[in-house]
Amino acid sequence: MKKNIFASILVTAFILAAVCFAPSPSSAMTPNERMSAAAGAVKEMSKPDDVEIMADLVKNSHGVVIIPRFYKAAIGIGGSYGEGVILRHDPATGRWYGPSFMNITGASYGLQIGAQSTALLLVISNKPGMERMYGDTVKLGANVDIAAGPVGRRAGAATDVNLKASMYSYSMSKGLFAGVSLGGSVMSTDEKANASYWGTKQNPRTILSKRATRSSVQPLLNALNNLAKKAGK
Repeated sequence: MKKNIFASILVTAFILAAVCFAPSPSSAMTPNERMSAAAGAVKEMSKPDDVEIMADLVKNSHGVVIIPRFYKAAIGIGGSYGEGVILRHDPATGRWYGPSFMNITGASYGLQIGAQSTALLLVISNKPGMERMYGDTVKLGANVDIAAGPVGRRAGAATDVNLKASMYSYSMSKGLFAGVSLGGSVMSTDEKANASYWGTKQNPRTILSKRATRSSVQPLLNALNNLAKKAGK
């Protein structure tokens, strides 16, 4: 009996967190608003002095995922939600492809209370990692290996030789820049946003094979390319 009551409390807490902090349909960002917010997030992440390794990863990446507003709330059990954008990158030519749109959700357990919002940048470091982005859903840490991204200057990074994960995650909150753990979170294709942006329903593989040439995506591409210029020589 006590176990059932405790389980009910946890479920209720999770539902409250999810309902309170997940954006409603009326407040959800449009695809263009999402890209504009993503461009702003990348610009903010480019400002700290210790972004050299991240910049190097972006420069040599096979793709990136940007979630400009990642909401986390907890009342004993925590929930998280964010709306993001995916771009494929050709490290040989520097060309970008897409965008495709996605959502991310997650849960956490333990003694916790509170809420916060942060910006996330996920760097896809290899082809197998990029392949996972073509599916409808992907569980981070299970379907694709992900690690908190290292920060600092490449010349002095002891972790340099250990960069073997398919994805590296970075966060920016209240001016603080750092790697962040997202294992267990689930990314899913935002079919409604993709159809709105492209004018017809298309799968992520098709979308991410298209050169990113629309004017609406250029500020985001400029922000990513300017970040890549901060890579170590």
